[in-house]
Amino acid sequence: MIAIVNYGMGNLASVKKALDALSLPNLITDNHEDIKRADAIILPGVGSFHQGMQNLEDRGLVGLLTEEVLVKKKQFLGICLGMQLIFKHGTEPYPCAGLGWIDGTVIKFEDGKLRVPHMGWNTIVPVMENVFPHDLNGDYYFIHTYHAVPENSKVVAAKVNYMGEVVASVKQDNIFATQFHPEKSQKLGLALLSAYFQGHA
Repeated sequence: MIAIVNYGMGNLASVKKALDALSLPNLITDNHEDIKRADAIILPGVGSFHQGMQNLEDRGLVGLLTEEVLVKKKQFLGICLGMQLIFKHGTEPYPCAGLGWIDGTVIKFEDGKLRVPHMGWNTIVPVMENVFPHDLNGDYYFIHTYHAVPENSKVVAAKVNYMGEVVASVKQDNIFATQFHPEKSQKLGLALLSAYFQGHA
């Protein structure tokens, strides 16, 4: 069973729909016992870094998720805001602490010639070919105004070119996260979800 964490930051139904299409058992929940029983955890989300952390705190989920992911080593997927929150620091709308599972900071795109937010389809540049082999390399759907800057480049699984190279995905041990939305990335996104969650059907 895959627990889709409900912490009031949206994007839940589309994630569930994608997992249902793959016949992967899942549950949208903020119930602590459900999350403890789950084999894997997805933290989705759209919106402000600070609000996301506040909502996790209000539901008592910060310590629980840290225990389940870092200590019990459950398979984890963070999507969009869910990827950003696993970093140590955020800056939206002002400097604040994140979950701290990966060292780094989430910062706003600098003013440039391209529009912000970065929204639409972009081709990723794989860094970890075991995570993004040839058949998972292609265009994914992005929508974000802030992007993660890890302290250790070895956690970067893929990049995307937008006002220069920025992080599109990270992988560290049992933690995998994408700045793009696999659940909105049609067949390629479904293939990525299927590959990552094999064994949980």
